[in-house]
Amino acid sequence: MSDLKNSVDVSAIDFAKGNGLIPAVVQDADTLQVLTLAYMDEAALKETLESGQATFFSRSRGGRWRKGETSGDFLNVVSVTPDCDADAVVVKVRPVNANACHLGRPSCFADEAAPGVGQLAKLERTIAVRAKADPSESWTARLVEKGVKRISQKVGEEGVETALAATAGPDEEVANEAADLIYHLLVLLYARGMKLQDVLDVLHAREK
Repeated sequence: MSDLKNSVDVSAIDFAKGNGLIPAVVQDADTLQVLTLAYMDEAALKETLESGQATFFSRSRGGRWRKGETSGDFLNVVSVTPDCDADAVVVKVRPVNANACHLGRPSCFADEAAPGVGQLAKLERTIAVRAKADPSESWTARLVEKGVKRISQKVGEEGVETALAATAGPDEEVANEAADLIYHLLVLLYARGMKLQDVLDVLHAREK
Protein backbone atom coordinates (compact mmCIF):
# COMPACT_ATOMS: atom_id res chain seq x y z
CA MET A 1 0.00 0.00 0.00
CA SER A 2 2.86 2.37 0.77
CA ASP A 3 4.17 1.93 -2.79
CA LEU A 4 0.83 3.09 -4.15
CA LYS A 5 0.70 6.00 -1.70
CA ASN A 6 4.04 7.33 -2.92
CA SER A 7 3.55 6.53 -6.61
CA VAL A 8 1.97 9.86 -7.61
CA ASP A 9 3.06 13.41 -6.82
CA VAL A 10 -0.38 14.85 -6.10
CA SER A 11 1.01 18.37 -5.96
CA ALA A 12 2.00 18.08 -9.62
CA ILE A 13 -1.52 17.22 -10.81
CA ASP A 14 -3.32 20.07 -12.60
CA PHE A 15 -6.75 20.16 -10.96
CA ALA A 16 -7.25 23.83 -11.88
CA LYS A 17 -7.72 23.11 -15.58
CA GLY A 18 -10.91 21.15 -14.84
CA ASN A 19 -12.24 23.47 -12.12
CA GLY A 20 -10.92 21.23 -9.37
CA LEU A 21 -11.57 17.88 -11.08
CA ILE A 22 -9.60 15.52 -13.28
CA PRO A 23 -10.96 12.63 -15.40
CA ALA A 24 -10.07 9.15 -14.14
CA VAL A 25 -10.17 6.34 -16.69
CA VAL A 26 -10.68 3.13 -14.71
CA GLN A 27 -9.22 0.01 -16.31
CA ASP A 28 -9.10 -3.63 -15.25
CA ALA A 29 -5.44 -4.32 -14.43
CA ASP A 30 -5.57 -7.86 -15.84
CA THR A 31 -7.98 -7.81 -18.78
CA LEU A 32 -7.26 -4.14 -19.66
CA GLN A 33 -10.99 -3.63 -20.20
CA VAL A 34 -12.10 -0.02 -19.63
CA LEU A 35 -14.57 -0.20 -16.76
CA THR A 36 -15.74 3.36 -16.28
CA LEU A 37 -14.88 7.04 -16.55
CA ALA A 38 -15.10 8.94 -13.27
CA TYR A 39 -13.73 12.16 -11.79
CA MET A 40 -11.44 12.94 -8.89
CA ASP A 41 -10.73 16.04 -6.90
CA GLU A 42 -7.51 16.31 -4.92
CA ALA A 43 -9.06 14.76 -1.81
CA ALA A 44 -10.40 11.77 -3.77
CA LEU A 45 -7.02 11.13 -5.38
CA LYS A 46 -5.28 11.30 -2.03
CA GLU A 47 -7.82 8.94 -0.47
CA THR A 48 -7.42 6.52 -3.36
CA LEU A 49 -3.66 6.45 -2.86
CA GLU A 50 -3.99 6.14 0.92
CA SER A 51 -6.71 3.48 1.03
CA GLY A 52 -5.89 1.46 -2.07
CA GLN A 53 -9.55 1.57 -3.11
CA ALA A 54 -10.84 3.73 -5.96
CA THR A 55 -12.48 6.88 -4.60
CA PHE A 56 -14.03 9.55 -6.77
CA PHE A 57 -15.84 12.89 -6.69
CA SER A 58 -19.49 12.53 -7.70
CA ARG A 59 -20.60 15.50 -9.75
CA SER A 60 -24.26 14.61 -9.25
CA ARG A 61 -23.95 14.26 -5.48
CA GLY A 62 -21.41 17.02 -5.15
CA GLY A 63 -19.08 15.04 -2.91
CA ARG A 64 -16.79 12.10 -2.24
CA TRP A 65 -17.74 8.62 -3.45
CA ARG A 66 -15.83 5.40 -2.82
CA LYS A 67 -16.88 2.76 -5.30
CA GLY A 68 -18.43 -0.22 -3.50
CA GLU A 69 -19.45 1.44 -0.24
CA THR A 70 -23.07 0.50 -0.79
CA SER A 71 -22.83 -2.29 -3.40
CA GLY A 72 -19.74 -4.12 -2.17
CA ASP A 73 -18.25 -3.82 -5.67
CA PHE A 74 -15.00 -2.26 -4.50
CA LEU A 75 -12.19 -1.52 -6.93
CA ASN A 76 -8.81 -2.40 -5.44
CA VAL A 77 -6.23 -0.13 -7.01
CA VAL A 78 -3.07 -1.54 -8.58
CA SER A 79 -1.68 1.68 -10.03
CA VAL A 80 -2.48 5.32 -10.77
CA THR A 81 -0.76 6.90 -13.77
CA PRO A 82 -1.09 10.59 -14.72
CA ASP A 83 -1.12 11.52 -18.40
CA CYS A 84 1.53 13.66 -20.07
CA ASP A 85 -0.26 16.93 -19.14
CA ALA A 86 -0.89 15.80 -15.55
CA ASP A 87 -4.59 16.66 -15.91
CA ALA A 88 -6.02 13.11 -16.13
CA VAL A 89 -5.17 9.68 -14.69
CA VAL A 90 -5.53 6.03 -15.59
CA VAL A 91 -6.50 3.96 -12.55
CA LYS A 92 -5.79 0.24 -12.95
CA VAL A 93 -7.86 -1.87 -10.59
CA ARG A 94 -8.85 -5.40 -9.68
CA PRO A 95 -12.62 -5.50 -9.02
CA VAL A 96 -13.69 -7.28 -5.83
CA ASN A 97 -16.83 -8.48 -7.60
CA ALA A 98 -17.62 -8.79 -11.29
CA ASN A 99 -19.55 -5.58 -11.75
CA ALA A 100 -17.97 -2.15 -11.97
CA CYS A 101 -21.13 -0.57 -13.39
CA HIS A 102 -24.08 0.40 -11.18
CA LEU A 103 -26.35 -1.36 -13.70
CA GLY A 104 -24.82 -4.69 -12.70
CA ARG A 105 -22.46 -4.98 -15.67
CA PRO A 106 -18.69 -5.53 -15.78
CA SER A 107 -18.19 -2.22 -17.59
CA CYS A 108 -20.13 1.00 -17.96
CA PHE A 109 -19.29 0.83 -21.67
CA ALA A 110 -21.86 -1.81 -22.66
CA ASP A 111 -21.99 -5.30 -21.23
CA GLU A 112 -19.53 -6.96 -23.59
CA ALA A 113 -16.84 -9.27 -22.29
CA ALA A 114 -13.25 -8.18 -21.90
CA PRO A 115 -11.90 -7.50 -25.39
CA GLY A 116 -9.28 -9.48 -27.29
CA VAL A 117 -6.54 -11.09 -25.25
CA GLY A 118 -8.20 -9.71 -22.12
CA GLN A 119 -10.41 -12.79 -22.32
CA LEU A 120 -7.36 -14.86 -21.32
CA ALA A 121 -7.04 -12.96 -18.05
CA LYS A 122 -10.76 -13.38 -17.47
CA LEU A 123 -10.43 -17.12 -18.09
CA GLU A 124 -7.49 -17.23 -15.68
CA ARG A 125 -9.70 -15.71 -12.97
CA THR A 126 -12.45 -18.22 -13.71
CA ILE A 127 -10.00 -21.11 -13.42
CA ALA A 128 -8.81 -19.82 -10.02
CA VAL A 129 -12.41 -19.78 -8.77
CA ARG A 130 -13.46 -23.14 -10.19
CA ALA A 131 -10.29 -24.87 -9.01
CA LYS A 132 -11.59 -24.40 -5.46
CA ALA A 133 -15.04 -25.77 -6.25
CA ASP A 134 -16.39 -29.25 -5.50
CA PRO A 135 -14.54 -31.65 -7.83
CA SER A 136 -17.81 -33.50 -8.42
CA GLU A 137 -19.22 -30.34 -9.97
CA SER A 138 -16.21 -28.84 -11.74
CA TRP A 139 -13.93 -30.31 -14.40
CA THR A 140 -11.32 -27.72 -13.51
CA ALA A 141 -11.36 -28.76 -9.85
CA ARG A 142 -11.09 -32.44 -10.82
CA LEU A 143 -8.17 -31.71 -13.08
CA VAL A 144 -6.33 -29.67 -10.43
CA GLU A 145 -6.99 -32.43 -7.89
CA LYS A 146 -5.17 -34.92 -10.15
CA GLY A 147 -2.01 -32.84 -10.00
CA VAL A 148 0.58 -31.28 -12.28
CA LYS A 149 1.63 -34.53 -13.96
CA ARG A 150 -1.88 -35.28 -15.23
CA ILE A 151 -2.47 -31.68 -16.29
CA SER A 152 0.85 -31.74 -18.17
CA GLN A 153 -0.30 -34.85 -20.00
CA LYS A 154 -3.49 -33.06 -21.01
CA VAL A 155 -1.48 -30.11 -22.32
CA GLY A 156 0.58 -32.53 -24.40
CA GLU A 157 -2.52 -34.28 -25.73
CA GLU A 158 -4.20 -31.01 -26.62
CA GLY A 159 -1.02 -29.77 -28.29
CA VAL A 160 -0.91 -32.84 -30.53
CA GLU A 161 -4.61 -32.52 -31.35
CA THR A 162 -4.12 -28.87 -32.25
CA ALA A 163 -1.20 -29.71 -34.52
CA LEU A 164 -3.15 -32.50 -36.25
CA ALA A 165 -6.14 -30.22 -36.77
CA ALA A 166 -3.86 -27.54 -38.24
CA THR A 167 -2.42 -29.95 -40.81
CA ALA A 168 -5.65 -31.57 -41.95
CA GLY A 169 -8.72 -30.00 -40.37
CA PRO A 170 -10.96 -27.00 -41.10
CA ASP A 171 -10.42 -23.66 -39.38
CA GLU A 172 -13.27 -24.31 -36.91
CA GLU A 173 -11.57 -27.49 -35.68
CA VAL A 174 -8.23 -25.71 -35.32
CA ALA A 175 -9.88 -22.95 -33.26
CA ASN A 176 -11.63 -25.47 -31.01
CA GLU A 177 -8.48 -27.51 -30.41
CA ALA A 178 -6.41 -24.38 -29.80
CA ALA A 179 -9.01 -23.20 -27.26
CA ASP A 180 -8.70 -26.52 -25.42
CA LEU A 181 -4.91 -26.18 -25.45
CA ILE A 182 -4.96 -22.66 -24.05
CA TYR A 183 -7.43 -23.63 -21.32
CA HIS A 184 -5.34 -26.58 -20.17
CA LEU A 185 -2.15 -24.53 -20.32
CA LEU A 186 -3.71 -21.92 -18.01
CA VAL A 187 -4.80 -24.69 -15.63
CA LEU A 188 -1.22 -25.99 -15.64
CA LEU A 189 0.13 -22.55 -14.79
CA TYR A 190 -2.41 -22.26 -11.95
CA ALA A 191 -1.42 -25.67 -10.58
CA ARG A 192 2.23 -24.60 -10.61
CA GLY A 193 1.38 -21.41 -8.70
CA MET A 194 2.16 -19.32 -11.75
CA LYS A 195 0.21 -16.74 -13.71
CA LEU A 196 -0.18 -15.82 -17.34
CA GLN A 197 1.74 -12.64 -16.55
CA ASP A 198 4.84 -14.76 -15.86
CA VAL A 199 4.72 -15.91 -19.48
CA LEU A 200 4.00 -12.43 -20.79
CA ASP A 201 6.99 -11.10 -18.84
CA VAL A 202 9.24 -13.56 -20.69
CA LEU A 203 7.79 -12.52 -24.05
CA HIS A 204 8.26 -8.87 -23.15
CA ALA A 205 11.89 -9.50 -22.19
CA ARG A 206 12.47 -11.25 -25.50
CA GLU A 207 11.21 -8.19 -27.38
CA LYS A 208 14.19 -6.29 -25.98
